[in-house]
Amino acid sequence: MKIAIIGTGYVGLTTAVVLSYLHHDVAAVDKDESKLALLHAGKSPIHEPGIQNLLEDVWHTIRFTPSVAEVVPDAELILIAVGTPPKKNGEADTRHVEQAAREVAQVCLPNKHYTLVVKSTVPIGTNQRVAEVVENVFSERGIRGNVSVASNPEFLQEGLALQGAFYPDRIVVGANSEAAIDTLRRLYKPILEQTFDPPSEFPRPPSYHLPPMMTTDPNSAEMIKYAANTFLALKISFINEIAGLCEAVDADVTEVARGIGLDARIGHRFLRAGLGWGGSCYPKDTAALLGVAAQSGYEMPITEAARAINFRQRERIVEKLRDVLHTLEGKTVGILGLAFKPNTDDIREAPALDIIRELLAEGAIVRAHDPIAIANARQALREKVNTNNGLHFTEDVYELPYDADALVLVTEWDLYHRLELRRLAKQMKTPNLIDGRNVYLPEEARAAGFHYIGVGRT
Repeated sequence: MKIAIIGTGYVGLTTAVVLSYLHHDVAAVDKDESKLALLHAGKSPIHEPGIQNLLEDVWHTIRFTPSVAEVVPDAELILIAVGTPPKKNGEADTRHVEQAAREVAQVCLPNKHYTLVVKSTVPIGTNQRVAEVVENVFSERGIRGNVSVASNPEFLQEGLALQGAFYPDRIVVGANSEAAIDTLRRLYKPILEQTFDPPSEFPRPPSYHLPPMMTTDPNSAEMIKYAANTFLALKISFINEIAGLCEAVDADVTEVARGIGLDARIGHRFLRAGLGWGGSCYPKDTAALLGVAAQSGYEMPITEAARAINFRQRERIVEKLRDVLHTLEGKTVGILGLAFKPNTDDIREAPALDIIRELLAEGAIVRAHDPIAIANARQALREKVNTNNGLHFTEDVYELPYDADALVLVTEWDLYHRLELRRLAKQMKTPNLIDGRNVYLPEEARAAGFHYIGVGRT
């Protein structure tokens, strides 16, 4: 199948290399010259485990171009996977989606049927808006076009994107056209039937069952994406709220999470107390859902509370530091981890950034380490780097604790699981460890010489 993908960001590039691996004829469009230069050199502009190797495997069959007009006319299916950044009021900005639809409609051939698929995360009603944009362009061109518009939200997890793309839980399609549904069923047939040879890096899980393809109306498909991410965000915020109460009553949230997670109705996933969620999805999607609700005159107090609890977790970590150090002025604090989660260099809405800003505002000296996200964090904190001598980045994790007053584990990289705690503690002025992800066993950290403080732990 001939496919054009508009946008080579996280979703667009992952989708492009996976579909190319499945032997579709894929051409991807992006206007970012620096990104295209990397792609033309066979290098991935995003960090995602396995994507560089997969890109190299399909590089001789996939095309990258800045021109919509070059690839859309011959395509059967066009996927829009451009960004939808938040507006100041939290609503998702769909200008890039509408512009992509406009550019596609300007070059569609009048006597050919196309399926135009919105894969970007968009507010409810965007599918209809895209269809209107396409029809308006056709009217301006004085032609009768033949385009079916569908919604096909993605459910990829950063750090596990390729695993999720090859072996999804489900594929959701929202469309009012049987032709569009049939096209997407043919597109995903190798995944729905698992007839492809798995990449060596991503073997088929032994217990994996064939995924369903759920078809529904476009509005419901768009809502499914927001509802799914909001539910997961709620679950994390719930266990973080329980963690706060555990600290007050001398209970251990890790034991509580284990106990309630054994209930099949609840499950253990997303019940890890800590610093809460960040990244490009949960903060943006919960805010966007609240924006949609506000436009509809509908209140969503549970979602609002989940957001408040989440961002309070960052403040509570700083409070723990104040409690143990008495003052942050002049104290040296080491930050273990900058990315919002492990296996990515994504620092969007990362808890580490808020914590660093607060520590610097109170006069602390901050040293920070991350296996791969230092460059992005340095750029995000450039105003602090340029104006404040108290922020330093280190490539060597064992330089972080030297003469420090406290360490804060923010991102649970595998590297940090394997650290020699005794070696870290010996280098510190006062060996305080704030374990923001409950990675370490308290008794082991204390035996290594640390004053250990977790989240929701006794």
